[in-house]
Amino acid sequence: MEWFSAENVVAVLTAVLGVLASIGVLWYERRVPRRKRIGYRVQMDTPIGSDVSQGRANVRLGLFSETPDMSDATLVLLRVENDGSQSIVDSDYTGRELHGLTAEFTGRTVRGIAVTQPPGAVHLMEHFTPAAGMRHSGSLIRLPRVPLNRGEHFKLLVLLTGADVGSPIRITGGIRDGEVTVNRAARPDDKPPLFGRAARLITVSLTVCVVVLAAIILVRDDTPPPLDCARGELRVTGSTAFAPVVRELAATYMEECEGSRIEVDPRGSNSGIRELSDEGARAGKSGSPALVALSDGPKPPGHPELRETRVAVSLFSLVVNDRVPVRDLSLADIRRVYAGEIRNWRELGGPDLEILLVSRDANSGTREVFQRRVLDRNEPAQSSRDCATKDDPRAPVVRCELDGTEQVLATVARLDGALGYSELRSGSEPRGLHRISIDGAEPSVDTIGTSTYPYREIEYAYTYGRPPADSLASGFLGYLSRGRGQDVIQIHGHLPCATPKGLRVCGED
Repeated sequence: MEWFSAENVVAVLTAVLGVLASIGVLWYERRVPRRKRIGYRVQMDTPIGSDVSQGRANVRLGLFSETPDMSDATLVLLRVENDGSQSIVDSDYTGRELHGLTAEFTGRTVRGIAVTQPPGAVHLMEHFTPAAGMRHSGSLIRLPRVPLNRGEHFKLLVLLTGADVGSPIRITGGIRDGEVTVNRAARPDDKPPLFGRAARLITVSLTVCVVVLAAIILVRDDTPPPLDCARGELRVTGSTAFAPVVRELAATYMEECEGSRIEVDPRGSNSGIRELSDEGARAGKSGSPALVALSDGPKPPGHPELRETRVAVSLFSLVVNDRVPVRDLSLADIRRVYAGEIRNWRELGGPDLEILLVSRDANSGTREVFQRRVLDRNEPAQSSRDCATKDDPRAPVVRCELDGTEQVLATVARLDGALGYSELRSGSEPRGLHRISIDGAEPSVDTIGTSTYPYREIEYAYTYGRPPADSLASGFLGYLSRGRGQDVIQIHGHLPCATPKGLRVCGED
């Protein structure tokens, strides 16, 4: 039969393995839905006493031999790490006590503790204080609610007496939407296998299939380009909030589609709409210009010639400097802050710090969504150029305007008491700030359509009229809303409109 060729057989085998792997991933996703995870492992558990019942005799010199009651002493090095896929903040610990985690050394008594951190994580040390819940009693160590970015860790070097090496050690505690679990200790004397038997079999099988299929493709490469591929040049402007998604997709599109060149030049939603309208007017009857404008929300009135494509639902959030421990604000309080009625964080349960409003300029779609969805009015006039002091002492509040999202985030992280807003990102905010929920509702793609969270909007892509079907503008828009485009949009924390859930939400808004 014609389809029964070597490349088809290898392709089918590879596809079957891929389907099985996908089913396994889906099963894992449904059965193990956690994304936040604190892991711990014992990196050292060794005797330093003279009691040979602990497994081996020791030679002790100096303080070890002079200290009384140390005949059964042991040293334990315990590593605690964020090995999940999301950052963990202090509010993610679910215990009712001040501390977040409890380390228990069964049968042993804690005599001394030393906490260490990796290079670049000195800021973690400020959490290990009695005021934050750090203490020990008997066999227990109470650990504070330490915020850990993805991959961050700290270590506990613990001096213990009272039991042999190898007695149980465990850490307990609760993490919202996550877990605290033990990891296998990686000790110098151990030499664990790189892969298990099943992993080796799958790896070898997939490798053989891929190598054979690649060899066949090298000999006979008649694979057509992706369906949306087109040649030419295109410029994408508009929203700075959606720019990370567009940059990544533009790079992959140019890599896959030979002869295409896409320039991403975000300048703000309103600025992009005006530029597209002007370019189209200049082009006249010569056709739609090679320009796409992205906008956080629908275009303003007066541009009937612009054709829209609904791309995704974007979530936005208020962000506040970490010197302010406030995690939630009511909609009414937010409006009073921006009206100048509340000017100090102590009125909202925070520290005695002046509220500094860091906003976007008038071209920003993020700002327009904030005014329409949250404030229900315009923001007050700009009163500061440096975002820290008033240029006009009569102004009710300190408020500055910046050109882009990155500037807003960097400024809020730098200035004590600063409050700003940005699109919801996947863990890419700089250190020094955190998000705020509104009326107890947190920004989450998972709860779009059911949550009362107000700060969200549809991301639109606009062209001047309908671009030709074979144009790069038409091809890239199709690429943006299908296949890999949906995956990248979801990775960056947005909900694609072309998904079943997205179709419903984008149609309702």
